[in-house]
Amino acid sequence: METTTKEVCRIIVNVLLAQGVRHFVVSPGSRNTPLLVALARRKEAVKYVVVDERSAAFTALGLTQQLNEPVGIVCTSGTALLNYAPAVAEAYYQKLPLIVISADRPKEWIDQDDSQTIRQFEALSQFVKKSYDLPSRCDDATARWYANRIVNDAVAEATSGRRAPVHINVQLDEPLSLVENVGEESARRIDIIEPSPTLSPRVVAQLAAAANGRKVLVVAGFLQPDERLQAALHRLAGKSNVAVLTETISNLHSERFIPAIDRTLLAMGKDSAPFVPDVLITIGGALISRIVKAFMRKQHPAEHWHVGITDTTVDCMQALTRRIMTDPAVFFEAFASSLEEGGCRYHDVLGELAARGMERHEARLAAAPWSDMRAFSRIIPSIPKDYHLQLSNGTTIRYAQLFGDGVTMRNDCNRGVSGIDGSTSTAVGASLAYDGVTLLITGDMSFSYDLPGLGNGLADSRLKIIVMQNGGGGIFRFIKSTSELPELEEYFEVHRDVPVKRYAEAFDFAYFEAADEAQLEAVLPAFYAECERKAILAVKTDNVQSATTLQDYFSRKKDNKQ
Repeated sequence: METTTKEVCRIIVNVLLAQGVRHFVVSPGSRNTPLLVALARRKEAVKYVVVDERSAAFTALGLTQQLNEPVGIVCTSGTALLNYAPAVAEAYYQKLPLIVISADRPKEWIDQDDSQTIRQFEALSQFVKKSYDLPSRCDDATARWYANRIVNDAVAEATSGRRAPVHINVQLDEPLSLVENVGEESARRIDIIEPSPTLSPRVVAQLAAAANGRKVLVVAGFLQPDERLQAALHRLAGKSNVAVLTETISNLHSERFIPAIDRTLLAMGKDSAPFVPDVLITIGGALISRIVKAFMRKQHPAEHWHVGITDTTVDCMQALTRRIMTDPAVFFEAFASSLEEGGCRYHDVLGELAARGMERHEARLAAAPWSDMRAFSRIIPSIPKDYHLQLSNGTTIRYAQLFGDGVTMRNDCNRGVSGIDGSTSTAVGASLAYDGVTLLITGDMSFSYDLPGLGNGLADSRLKIIVMQNGGGGIFRFIKSTSELPELEEYFEVHRDVPVKRYAEAFDFAYFEAADEAQLEAVLPAFYAECERKAILAVKTDNVQSATTLQDYFSRKKDNKQ
């Protein structure tokens, strides 16, 4: 096989393939030429070429999120690597195993005013589990052994324990484009056998004893779909003293769960004591609901357990008493079997609160004029159940939370660090890993922020996008820190008419639009039925009206006092 003469690049590719890394998102460059050649000549590697490195990294994030396996990203030297930072940070907090591979100049040329040279090694150290620096030369047995060991170690770090991105920086000297015929090459693979994720009967008995007869509340943040965990929680939620609150991106569904946290907690009156748990158990990533966080920080449950493999003490509720370092499915299977039935009717108490919350929700919705909320009330129930849903940050993800029982398909959002950048690219990457349709619902600012995601050439008819076109910056009218500032309109809201239609035409998307409720109901079936082309639906609303409607929804001034 004819391939690059740079043996270190061949070793990197050979080991990654041997370790089961199949998908790579690469960006063109000069210094990374031998890495690209090494990958290009391997037919078993699935390659996606994305010019913009920021978009490329988010595309890879979407891929690894859906595949639940490591994905490689390859860039050239200089600031190309820094463009990976937003997606790598997001992957770190989502616990996704990106394998970052950056080409670099030889070490002796750093800080010597040579073209495209910056200090690349450990440039992403705050957002990767481990950084590696491979030398340019790999021409003896020891150097080959070292390169092999480093790449094996990188995959092990990314995929074991608390999963996270890793960064391999490889120094490459001139010449870069030489190729040669090499024989069949094999890579030594080092496997990791992790400890079995079990809990001893003694520990399970102690935990169950601490919760028996007490009010137990499970709150789930963002999670990958997990049928085993869902089944265990369904069983646990059948006990009278247990309630389970989920957010849409928890990807947990059961008639025993309460799927809209804010909608439920907004129904509380002045007397919140009946709803305060004795034992709070949290799982998953960062919560979207500010209400539940404020409630728990104020009320301080007697015990707070966080279940999951973490490398830091996550004490978001300021009440943590136990870190249970095991897989949540393992914990809840054992816990559900050991927890005694009875003691209180906390499940019914929270269920009744959820029912009142739904009544309040329906009353507010019935009174709402045409706005983002009104549009979401029509969009969410209409989504075909075999779709996968991607949600952007800002108000989009918050609206989706209010209609949680309507979001039963797989759904994801970049809530690791909650940035608006990269939502489209992430959805494109996710669509590459799913045979069905991936629907992205996004705001117009997030949409315009990530135009490279539209133009990277990877999207096809499996991708549909709904853009909430309200002039941008609506979140700033909702959040307390900015909503009452005199600078709101000049410095925070964008007041920009994003040309969604022209973008759709430029990037060859079928285009649909709706400017009122009747138009939306009429156009949604045609939008979903479009199967020949990728499609965009622009839903036009007024940003002031939408913000006022959302503020009214969350305001308790109109509620009857209990």
